[in-house]
Amino acid sequence: MTKDPDDLVAMGLVEPRRVEEIRRVAAEYAVALTQDMADLIYPADSGDPIAAQFVPTAAELADLPEERPDPIGDERWSPMPGIVHRYPDRVLLKPTLLCPVYCRFCFRREVVGKKEAMLDRAALERAFDYVRQRPQIWEVIVSGGDPLLLGPRRIAEIVRALDQIPHLGVIRFHTRIPVVDPRRVSSALVDALAAEKAVYVVIHANHPRELTVPARAAFLRLSRAGIPLLSQTVLLRGVNDDPAVLEVLFRGLVAMRVKPYYLHQVDLARGTAHFRTGIAAGQRLVRALRGRVSGLCQPIYVLDIPGGYGKVPIGPCAIFRDGASGAWIVQDRAGIGHSYPPDPGDEAA
Repeated sequence: MTKDPDDLVAMGLVEPRRVEEIRRVAAEYAVALTQDMADLIYPADSGDPIAAQFVPTAAELADLPEERPDPIGDERWSPMPGIVHRYPDRVLLKPTLLCPVYCRFCFRREVVGKKEAMLDRAALERAFDYVRQRPQIWEVIVSGGDPLLLGPRRIAEIVRALDQIPHLGVIRFHTRIPVVDPRRVSSALVDALAAEKAVYVVIHANHPRELTVPARAAFLRLSRAGIPLLSQTVLLRGVNDDPAVLEVLFRGLVAMRVKPYYLHQVDLARGTAHFRTGIAAGQRLVRALRGRVSGLCQPIYVLDIPGGYGKVPIGPCAIFRDGASGAWIVQDRAGIGHSYPPDPGDEAA
């Protein structure tokens, strides 16, 4: 793993003339890149989709008025360190704010990779007590940072503590590790995830080139242990805002036993405008996918409402009402409308 701008130059990923630019970005936001991801970058390609995700650029120093330090409102819903309780039946547990790589579009870029990035044992126990005392909590999402960056022993302790809380039904881990540092998914790490409760792993992948042979092996180690795998993808301008690219990515994931779960609109984090597509463009992409790939390959296109108001689906709707007749008009994959009867007893009919 490299964090130093000079290392990026030595690896041939950054031209020497850009070192000062990278240093200015690194003074503001954490920088780290694994060898697995560095090996996927084509330095001669100025639009390389892997470099765009992990190698800093001066564009990150340009803030727009609508951008926010805490774009999805974590702080508003954080009653104590390590806990975010935005929805009644589930909480986010963040045992670490460290990552093996730092995505240049990260919505937690203001806090990840800083000092005091690990919850100590006392703080972690207080977080467990918070969950124990609230029987309405059915699911704990272990996130961060990247929780699989922790050692297997520490992961096992977290899983064991959560597994012993009677009212919990699901333990979910969100991670980049199987893609960006797949050899870390060892048999010891997989064993650490074993529980009586349902344990899910949600893997972050944005481009087909990330689905390497080592990544596939990591996915298989997890799935063969009986752990269901889902994925989340961020829609990124210049990286994957093309239906053909998303098609290959989602087909590849499903073929590796990973169900695409969410396609995220980029959050309004500072210095990320160069990654954002318009919502209308995102809806066109999702509509294009509808006719190209199996339903297994189609995630939900979502937006986290700025300010902490929650995640909502924002994909295109294929049905609307005819104002005159009250009948429904349903669009097929080619965009052609077809009439469907109004609802029985509907006054509009």
